[in-house]
Amino acid sequence: MSNAKGADKTAADLRDLQDLPFEDALKRLETIVESMEGQDLPLETLLTRYEEGARLTALCQDKLTEAELKIQQLEKNAKGGLSLKPLAASEEIT
Repeated sequence: MSNAKGADKTAADLRDLQDLPFEDALKRLETIVESMEGQDLPLETLLTRYEEGARLTALCQDKLTEAELKIQQLEKNAKGGLSLKPLAASEEIT
């Protein structure tokens, strides 16, 4: 596979991963780790699984950070209920 095709595949994989629910991404990551630990795999397969695991780890971390921000924004309104407070521009994560 050429570098251009590999880069296109990686970009497509990243787009596909963004739509993956947190729980599914975490299960896939656990499966990858188990297979890497429990099987005698060729180096190329290990590298491919490591790369996918790294992408899944980043995705899970992003989703956790997003959830944490939403939780931090929750505040009680005048009636005692919870509402989502808009994130101020100075509070955004870059």
